[in-house]
Amino acid sequence: MNIQHKPGTLGLLALAALMSAPALAQEGGWYAGGAIGRAAATIDDARISSGLLGAGLATTSITHEDRDTGYKVYGGYQFNPYLGIEGGYYDLGHYGFTATTSPAGTLNGDIKLRGLNLDLVGTLPLGAGFSVFGRVGAAYTQARDSFSGTGAVVVTNPNPSQRDTNLKLGLGVQYDFTPALGMRLEAERYRVNDAVGNIGDVDMVSLGLIYRFGGKPQAPRAAAPAPVVYAAAPAPMIVAPPPPAPPVVVQRPAPMRVSFSADALFDFDKSDLKPAGRQELDKLAGDLRGATYASIQVTGHTDRLGPHDYNQRLSERRAQAVSAYLVQSAAIPAGKISARGVDGADPVTKPGDCKGNKATPQLIACLQPDRRVDVEVSATK
Repeated sequence: MNIQHKPGTLGLLALAALMSAPALAQEGGWYAGGAIGRAAATIDDARISSGLLGAGLATTSITHEDRDTGYKVYGGYQFNPYLGIEGGYYDLGHYGFTATTSPAGTLNGDIKLRGLNLDLVGTLPLGAGFSVFGRVGAAYTQARDSFSGTGAVVVTNPNPSQRDTNLKLGLGVQYDFTPALGMRLEAERYRVNDAVGNIGDVDMVSLGLIYRFGGKPQAPRAAAPAPVVYAAAPAPMIVAPPPPAPPVVVQRPAPMRVSFSADALFDFDKSDLKPAGRQELDKLAGDLRGATYASIQVTGHTDRLGPHDYNQRLSERRAQAVSAYLVQSAAIPAGKISARGVDGADPVTKPGDCKGNKATPQLIACLQPDRRVDVEVSATK
């Protein structure tokens, strides 16, 4: 039995282009997933007929089973927004044929293909949650054949098998429903040894899901706000002796500051927005729609309990989560918003209000006003 090689349609040039792509909106980390789809191989009728003719048998007809359901499960690690490595297990299904001969007889053949792969994966974002990706790697495939004959056909080796490592290529598109969950549509080509002296290709088109562990949005890079240019006062015009014209004064709108309780937006010691927190931010997003933004500053605050470095990172992650959500829900230009964390250096409570340094429930409740996220908006309707 033979799986015939056809010219590949998946190239390394696509993968090379991906490696120089802009950054994704996702941080690196571990992920896992699975997919199921349709796999296809090409049965080499000419080689089957030639083999039978060498045994003194003429082929009168050949029927095929060259399509089957394939699936794969995989896991990987994203080193950075551009590049990741992925390994997994795949099952390409089984394929077969029945050849009818003269003198009267039949030759039945069947092959099952499954194995392990290790791929290098490059990704290119397209915006609005979409991205394309390409892969190149190695596939370690086990081919298990089964042959049987009737009538004039005698099979001398009914169960050949082969384990071999060959090239694997793929190209696909991905859509992210959330920072943690996405869907993939992918076309892959597996190069395999069919255990009877030939190397060919099996193609699989699959649809599956991918889950990122700890996936969260990456804070948009804040660009410096455009400088505000104030009009200079015109020179006074004197006509016969009138008083000088009053100077023209350009008034800058006072910034609007909104403070959110961190306990309302996040679970204690966490930086993922709660559903109730998203509702609070949706109210602010509604007020901001239609405004012209000069700048928006999001500042995360923690209380004074705990190590400084830990609190600093927690306050920064909370500010980044709020700014990223406002960019998404209020259509705020990413270049107009910035996020920062200030540890517990700017408390609302006064010295002596909350005594003690041990994290008791009473002290945590007393310091609740210090745990907050401030949003300062400079904008005009």
